[in-house]
Amino acid sequence: MWLSSELMFFAGLFAMYFTLRSTSSGLWSEESAKLAFPFALVNTIILVSSSFSCQMGVFAAERLQPRRTGGLLTFSRWGMNEWFLLTFVLGAIFVAGQSTEYAMLTSEHVTLNSNAYGSAFYMTTGFHGLHVIGGLIAFLLIIGRGYAAKKFGHFEATSAIVTSYYWHFVDVVWIGLFLVIYVLK
Repeated sequence: MWLSSELMFFAGLFAMYFTLRSTSSGLWSEESAKLAFPFALVNTIILVSSSFSCQMGVFAAERLQPRRTGGLLTFSRWGMNEWFLLTFVLGAIFVAGQSTEYAMLTSEHVTLNSNAYGSAFYMTTGFHGLHVIGGLIAFLLIIGRGYAAKKFGHFEATSAIVTSYYWHFVDVVWIGLFLVIYVLK
């Protein structure tokens, strides 16, 4: 139910974006030219790759393997904690990349209150960024639970799986935002 409400929330943000865009097409072409597409593409690849590491962590959780059973570079022996830590790092890099992009756009005078484009851009990407940060906090809690559990069982594995649902949702929303904001002309 909660993911359904999140879906409706982001649907509203997409509707706002398309409504403002349809009423200000000249502004959109002028302001979107200031976006750094290659930078955003690399940042998107980083976020999407975090879904793969997240899923590897889920597979480890389903095996009831919270920690690695081999060497640090033996990825096939990594447990949930190692995969989720990698997911956390990739997600944090994405958030840092978003912050860098915000700084670049602010230097180009694209701000939240500069015009309709700035408002739509920062509202959609900002709310998404807050959701990514929420996912990062959830990963820290799951990793902590993985270390704290005396016996890693189905309860801990289920928590990891539910967290992955949220993370995959956040990634899919970003793919939609990326296509709408950076690709769709």
